[in-house]
Amino acid sequence: MNCKKENIKAVILAGSLDFGRCPIASRLPASLWPVAAGFTLKRLLLHLASHGVRYITICSNGDSSLLKKAIDIEDIRTLDVRFLEEPLPVGTAGSIRDAVNGKTDEVVLVFPANMMRPPDISLLIAAHHEQGANLTVVFNPASENDKIRDKAAGIYVCNSSVLEHIPAVGYYDIKESLIPELLRAGKRVHYSVLPHSAGNFRDWRGYLDAISNYIENMAETDINLKICGQNGRHIIWKGQGAIVESGVRLCGRVVILDGARIETGAVIFGPTILGRNVGIGRDSVVVNSVLWDDSRVGKNCEIQRCLVDYNVVVPDNSVAGSNCIPSEPKGSLKGSITRASKPEKQGVGGLRRQPQQAFGNLNEKQPNRKQQQERTILPWLATGFVFLVFLWSYWPGIMDLWNTWQRSDEYSSGLLVPFLAVYILWSRRREIIGVQIQPSLWGLLAFVGVQAVRFFGLFFMYSSAERLSIVLSIAALVLLLFGWDFFRKVSPIVLFLLLMLPWPNWVQAALALPLQRWATSSAVFCLEVMGYEVVHEGNIIHIGNVAVAVAEACNGLRMVTAFFVISGLVVLLVERAWWEKLIVFVSSLPIALLCNTVRLAITAIAFTVLKGEYWEKMFHDFGGYAMMPLALAIVVGELWFLAKLTTAPKQDRIVVTKGAQ
Repeated sequence: MNCKKENIKAVILAGSLDFGRCPIASRLPASLWPVAAGFTLKRLLLHLASHGVRYITICSNGDSSLLKKAIDIEDIRTLDVRFLEEPLPVGTAGSIRDAVNGKTDEVVLVFPANMMRPPDISLLIAAHHEQGANLTVVFNPASENDKIRDKAAGIYVCNSSVLEHIPAVGYYDIKESLIPELLRAGKRVHYSVLPHSAGNFRDWRGYLDAISNYIENMAETDINLKICGQNGRHIIWKGQGAIVESGVRLCGRVVILDGARIETGAVIFGPTILGRNVGIGRDSVVVNSVLWDDSRVGKNCEIQRCLVDYNVVVPDNSVAGSNCIPSEPKGSLKGSITRASKPEKQGVGGLRRQPQQAFGNLNEKQPNRKQQQERTILPWLATGFVFLVFLWSYWPGIMDLWNTWQRSDEYSSGLLVPFLAVYILWSRRREIIGVQIQPSLWGLLAFVGVQAVRFFGLFFMYSSAERLSIVLSIAALVLLLFGWDFFRKVSPIVLFLLLMLPWPNWVQAALALPLQRWATSSAVFCLEVMGYEVVHEGNIIHIGNVAVAVAEACNGLRMVTAFFVISGLVVLLVERAWWEKLIVFVSSLPIALLCNTVRLAITAIAFTVLKGEYWEKMFHDFGGYAMMPLALAIVVGELWFLAKLTTAPKQDRIVVTKGAQ
């Protein structure tokens, strides 16, 4: 379904002044905050005009006159812009209702005004029509540091038919009201994920994050400024009349607008924007900050991750970090910065102590690598020593486990568990490395308790208790050396180690006979279903002239233990909800019994054809290995079924062509 540009209406939610989140936002709406040489609302209007969208309604809460003065409509002559004054909040869906005003526009695009990288309009509409959706919700892609997968971009694409589900008056929200109503009415709600973040922000912190992302991903031609220096990722944009004196150090991506001046000895670390006529004094350091037009930073100052308002003058020898520095009419400037107690002339030599600290703030509050290594080296050295002592203490028990894995078919799969645990630990190394290490004395108490369990097993000759103490000791030592946060991260892997232990003798004895009877009965049932004449006598199956004995070793316990290991590995590697993982793990038991039944039935049939002890033994052993692919296929099918049962239909991501914003 194609959509003509004249049938598209854009609704821009410009919001209003914010009297709480940021001192600058109390006098200047976020939609008018600058981005390089423009401001967010005007950038969005130019973007819409470049994509042929003509009809635009700007919704604001009492700030229409301010927005009209800021926007020079002459620069965007192709647009038909209408301002909608909303004295009272009406919600996102309410803004659509009031902006469209009953017209039958084919598609309505909803954008927040405060975003820096508007997406390609044609791709938004294409994704909307391809899914046949009534409403499309657009998400930003998740970054590596995000705890959730994707975050809403505040962008919506909807058909005019959704107006039927919006009340004629009053407050009505899209997420809380309209989407549930559309779903109840059987309408289709789709979501699409942008190829890059739209750069949304609500306060000065979000603004700095969006600016950083914008500059770091900005193409060399995205801004109408001259590139005066480039070396890999280090790119310097410089406007007309901007002066950079000798002895200035510029690192990263830095935008210097018209008329700005940076004096000798100053150091600027990007991503940073210096507005028009901004001045940076001698020997000052500016890191990952945005300074608006006509602001001035004095000599020997340190400005790190700050937003500096228009016309602000930062006194000499001042220090400001992670702050918003507004203009001074209300005296708030004094609380935003501090003065150095002993002013120190830095010069080139004095600046040598600054770069490492400044680089550490390029990514907000990133830990210093050297300090982190110093904090963690002692626990790791202690871990090596404790590991050697652990091996020496538990060596007899470890050798007993090794012998059990070698001689017992039922528990031979336990040999793989330690190696698989190391692999799982390695696969999770990135999330584990970032955990703060804080040794806990609770681990010492737990270790003492585990040793009590161990000596109980030794004294009363319960080998299962001593074996269990191996895994419990590992858990207690992890808690002792690394603390609770680290322990919580690796606790699933520690639980996985329990699968390497043989079951207690009384458990194995209690299960062996019932499992043997079940294996025989289920195999007879399968053979009868396939049309064979079968006689069942105890644990012997008579099929034709052949008698097949179901020995105790064929009771399926070997498959149960092996499939628990396989399922445990799958559960720890896949990214699914906890209850889905629990279903997969618990299903190991019925899958193992099913595979053992299939193996016995096929073996019985094969014995009617194969003659000779060699061939019978070879097929008997091969049949056990052949069940492993079958079990894995069942697990994969189970995961597929759960995904189809619990997740929404597949959503297509928007793909941006080269050069699209």
